[in-house]
Amino acid sequence: MSVNIIFKIAAVGILVSIMNQILKHSGREEQAFLTSFAGLLLVLFWIVPYIYELLETVKELFML
Repeated sequence: MSVNIIFKIAAVGILVSIMNQILKHSGREEQAFLTSFAGLLLVLFWIVPYIYELLETVKELFML
């Protein structure tokens, strides 16, 4: 796992929070929610392979 994924997640978090605040202040709560949801899904798609790799490693560890 590289450090780049951490920076990507941080960048998405910052951008989503800024967009969320802008949309909420302009009265578009639905779009703010969808923006937050899209950011969450994007980060989950990035993290799922690492979680799968972790679970496979744990499985191999206990299979010995």
